[in-house]
Amino acid sequence: MHRIYLDHAATTPLRPEVFEAMRPYFTEKFGNASSIHSYGRESRAALDESRSVIAKALGVSSSEIFFVSSGTEANNFAIKGIAMKMKEEGKNHIITSKAEHHALLEPCTFLRGYGFEVTFVDVDEFGMVHPEQLRNSMRENTGFVSMMYVNNEVGTINPIQSLSTVAHEHGAIFHTDAVQAFGKIDFNLQESGIDLASFSAHKINGPKGIGAMYIKKGTKIENLLHGGGQERGRRAGTENVPLAVGFAKAVELLVREGESVNRRMGDLKIQFRRMLNEKFPFLLFNGHPTDSVSHVLNVSFDSEQIEIDGESLLFNLDLEGIAVTSGSACTSGSMEPSHVLLAMGRDIQTAKATIRFSFGKDTSEADLSFVIEKLESVIKKIGRLKRL
Repeated sequence: MHRIYLDHAATTPLRPEVFEAMRPYFTEKFGNASSIHSYGRESRAALDESRSVIAKALGVSSSEIFFVSSGTEANNFAIKGIAMKMKEEGKNHIITSKAEHHALLEPCTFLRGYGFEVTFVDVDEFGMVHPEQLRNSMRENTGFVSMMYVNNEVGTINPIQSLSTVAHEHGAIFHTDAVQAFGKIDFNLQESGIDLASFSAHKINGPKGIGAMYIKKGTKIENLLHGGGQERGRRAGTENVPLAVGFAKAVELLVREGESVNRRMGDLKIQFRRMLNEKFPFLLFNGHPTDSVSHVLNVSFDSEQIEIDGESLLFNLDLEGIAVTSGSACTSGSMEPSHVLLAMGRDIQTAKATIRFSFGKDTSEADLSFVIEKLESVIKKIGRLKRL
């Protein structure tokens, strides 16, 4: 069967160059980076070099980059670590948005059980947070603000610099989940006014199981993991040198090729949107039409025009060899509507009947033509147009 992968926002395939860069550190270069003998020093040198590569790509000092296991851990580290320090200053109010990833929403909910107040600000119809929305939510006891750089479901880019300015005007620490932004848009952490940021390797053709946390110099934050003195005392646990090397190699390739890849994906997105719009007039396009990343295109089937089961839609596309997702969470076998789309104003049935297409460096025009052909046959099979 001809298979097409269009779920790169979920994870990306590991590039062969990345695998080869990691290979020696699984075998002959296996030393613990905290050991003082030659094996350990060899691993330490690789770890330090990897950190430097990532820091340079982000425009920060290597002393401000800390390796973690994932973007989820980075988000938990940021919000829980700052929350502990907020209490020392008599602050207990946290602000985030209704369209954040669950890796941020769930820690916020957790902290509410420990005396913290959380405000979830609204997003507009494109999934964007406006600075005035944030400004109106700020209080004297606000200590932490977190807004994602790029929405993982619809691809909308938030005005991060303006949002961080508002947070700082009120004396709050500003964090961004930049997992979907890294490598997809140009940004400089120092120039953006960001205090903390989360990253993940497997979104940029690197290995799963490793992420990075940017902690701006001078930011007071409690450690999430306690134990040894690894990661300069910030994150206890034996360092995962092979994955750090893989992360850095993926970043090297990104710096070298990212601009041309993103430009090509942007052209594909424009072309694919036009093809979908011409073929399926009952589709609604989610996310900002211009302030969005090139690799994500999210569409919903308008419930006022067509009746279609979202879960059946994804299942039938998979049978045709097309791997996509809805951006929704599947719980106990039943499709739940996307909290992001609901926050944007979509009705429940429309939100359930959604497809997130996300492109990668090897996605081709032929792939998209194949998807259009198969999508048409699936819709004829399971969809029911309504009389208007």
